[in-house]
Amino acid sequence: MKDPENTLVMETSKGTVVIEMRPDLAPNHVAHIKKLVREKFYDGIVFHRVIDGFMAQTGCPHGTGTGGSSYPDLKQEFNAEPHVRGTVSMARAMNPNSANSQFFICFDDARFLDKQYTVWGKVIEGMENVDKIKRGEPVRDPDKIISVVVAADAA
Repeated sequence: MKDPENTLVMETSKGTVVIEMRPDLAPNHVAHIKKLVREKFYDGIVFHRVIDGFMAQTGCPHGTGTGGSSYPDLKQEFNAEPHVRGTVSMARAMNPNSANSQFFICFDDARFLDKQYTVWGKVIEGMENVDKIKRGEPVRDPDKIISVVVAADAA
């Protein structure tokens, strides 16, 4: 593990997923995600929108895709990092500055999203567990995040 302060260890109902965060690409988004993780915001939240061949989305406290954290939305930090298998990027509404707590993990290339969504990390371990997440829009009896920790805090 290169940088424990910028590594997330996410326990899901399908197994462990390790995400390397990229503050070099999206410093404000990474800081926001770490704050939410340290407040246990994501613990118990479901993967509410999971599209085969595209992505698995999570981070809505209502499990519907309609909610976010109590913090203000983030100003976009669009970057040139490609949306490919394992990319972790922020979900948002039509407004580019509407990202808050929801994010998605790409199953496959989704390059049509490039420079329109804020990439802030990538899966470095456990992508096979992401692949097992139950599909649906909405997902019936969805898989969930059991817990997430910043690796530096788990030492």
